[in-house]
Amino acid sequence: MTAVSDPTANPAAPDLLDLPPLTAAHFARIEDKVAALMGTRCDVVAMQGEALLPLEACIRSAVRPGSTALNIITGPYGETFGGWLRSCGAEVITLTAPFTGAVSPRQVADALREHPEIDFVSLVHAEAATGNTNPVAEIGTVVREHGALLMLDAVASVGAEPLRTDEWGVDLCVIGGQKALAGPAGVSVASVSARAWEQITANEQAPRRSYLSLRDWKERWIDGGRATLPHAPAQLEMLALEQAVDRIDAEGLDAVMTRHRAAAAAVRAGVRVLGGLVPYVIRDEDAAPAATTLRAPQGVDAREVVSAALAADGSVPVQAAAGALAKEMIRVNHYGRAADRGVALASLAALAGGLRTLSTEVDEAAAVGAAAAAWDEVVAAR
Repeated sequence: MTAVSDPTANPAAPDLLDLPPLTAAHFARIEDKVAALMGTRCDVVAMQGEALLPLEACIRSAVRPGSTALNIITGPYGETFGGWLRSCGAEVITLTAPFTGAVSPRQVADALREHPEIDFVSLVHAEAATGNTNPVAEIGTVVREHGALLMLDAVASVGAEPLRTDEWGVDLCVIGGQKALAGPAGVSVASVSARAWEQITANEQAPRRSYLSLRDWKERWIDGGRATLPHAPAQLEMLALEQAVDRIDAEGLDAVMTRHRAAAAAVRAGVRVLGGLVPYVIRDEDAAPAATTLRAPQGVDAREVVSAALAADGSVPVQAAAGALAKEMIRVNHYGRAADRGVALASLAALAGGLRTLSTEVDEAAAVGAAAAAWDEVVAAR
């Protein structure tokens, strides 16, 4: 019998079909690897969806009607959390910091002092959308002394900067694989402290028999010794997440974080001498290692700069911001494999080329030179 060839087959593609089933034991090992990366010995749940799924699950599981929540906004994701908190019946106290910087521990302490009834705090560690990062260690201390639960969105920070979930007193921590880990977007992980489980168990409004139910995961997976998966896992995404974590382990987490710090330092140093652009986040210590945001020249639409830059080099990770910031903010997304010296220098060169086409005077050579020096300085100091 003559074999029938498949005209759609790509001989260079990896074999993603007909894989052996992902066992409960293997699923649990992947969770353990991610827990170590997160710096936690608490329970973790690998949820089968993008990180917005466990973020919403954490809020809806832990926040009950009558709660008072402090929602810290330093970017668009904090704004999303506020809507979920209100829909759970919580009174929401909003603490907003300018997107040009970070929230301070003193601001958090003041809000907690003014509202002693606060029992839940939501915070984004690093905002890739606005390019800032918040001092979680210090904020965690303040929240722990107050006695509230702390939920942290660490999607854009894990792998790019230190994340010490247990040490910082984070009760609910959510990560995704698609940024600094250079992994898949379709699976994400939440860690849950014992204090958080107590509050979730006591919350009669917590989701049940739902993809949003952390309590279902606990009862059907964790309490059963992680012996039987509650449903068919997202196998490809879980295997990709494991490979991403293994690759970081092979390179060394310190080395990966150094690449991200160096990329941020390089772009910020280059822009400061390029001309036309300035860093959107003012202080270096408030700048996220995963992405650098830039302010477009006065009177120039940021989207035009990005379009011209991509016309000069379509491979660079440069984009305009979304929503209300689209006209003024440019993002350089140097996370994951893009946390690379060549990518950082190429991004500056592309921005220089784009600005020139828009009649903005720039000094590309000085910018690239300053960026290269900044990269080398961070790497040498490791």
